[in-house]
Amino acid sequence: MITAETPMDLKAHEGQDLGHSEWTTIDQAMLAGFAALTGDDHWIHVDTARAAAEMPGGRTIAHGLLVLSLGPRLQRQIYTIRRRGKGLNYGYDKLRFVAPVPVESRVRLALALIEVAPHAIGARIVTRQTFEIEGGERPAVAAEHILLVANA
Repeated sequence: MITAETPMDLKAHEGQDLGHSEWTTIDQAMLAGFAALTGDDHWIHVDTARAAAEMPGGRTIAHGLLVLSLGPRLQRQIYTIRRRGKGLNYGYDKLRFVAPVPVESRVRLALALIEVAPHAIGARIVTRQTFEIEGGERPAVAAEHILLVANA
């Protein structure tokens, strides 16, 4: 766990890998809940019987956006800023859904710090988020995340 006192103090880690989160299991209940919340109820995510017959490996797969949405929770396992104000998700660049995540797979976040720059509210923090699949050859999701963090 990396601990920075202020948002700009993270700059000392710029250009470095910050570490990995713990593994998180993607289960069918998560897929069903995400489908209900977003309306993305395509059968590849929610129909276990059809997936058993038609999907490679016979399992449903996670929504790419579900995996991406785990970022804030998993990121908190890698670094923290003690003296900070609000944080605003400013967006993602170079977002790719690289490989499917079969249900009951475990994923974790690998985080690298690309840039920390002053911003009107405090700091603009850009990280490379790579969501790895346990035992997988390719990541599930890769993206550059842009976060604006206010000073305390």
